[in-house]
Amino acid sequence: MFHTDDRSLTPDYPALERQLASLFEGERDFIANAAQFSAFVYQTLADLNWAGFYLARGEELVLGPFQGKVACVRIPFGRGVCGNAAARRETIVVADVHAFPGHIACDAASNAEIVLPVLKDGRLVGVFDIDSPSANRFGEADQIGLERLLACFVAATDC
Repeated sequence: MFHTDDRSLTPDYPALERQLASLFEGERDFIANAAQFSAFVYQTLADLNWAGFYLARGEELVLGPFQGKVACVRIPFGRGVCGNAAARRETIVVADVHAFPGHIACDAASNAEIVLPVLKDGRLVGVFDIDSPSANRFGEADQIGLERLLACFVAATDC
């Protein structure tokens, strides 16, 4: 099982940030960059089974570009991990999704999750959701690194 306290398995987030900035160079389109970001995270981080965006539409999130199995299409603010991250506008790390009150099981194979709000000039654009089949997959280093990667996406993209 993957454990984030094993430094050999923690990605080199600064190197990933440089690669991501290069990937976005010259492109500002939201859909193009969101699709690239989802694929980049899904392919470069170990032990994931889903990575993608949910976009804010009124008081709910609607599925956006992603990598992985088909997913839930609409999630109300305040429901599940994604809806709570949107409502709170803060990153939520869940070691065991089955213990999270109101968890929405789009894929029964998911056991851990991290959801990061996508904010542009104080406005909620949506959330970026990452699932893993391994419990305790995401730690503090992942949260910090992923928040930096997402900031790179936001800075390079017309949201």
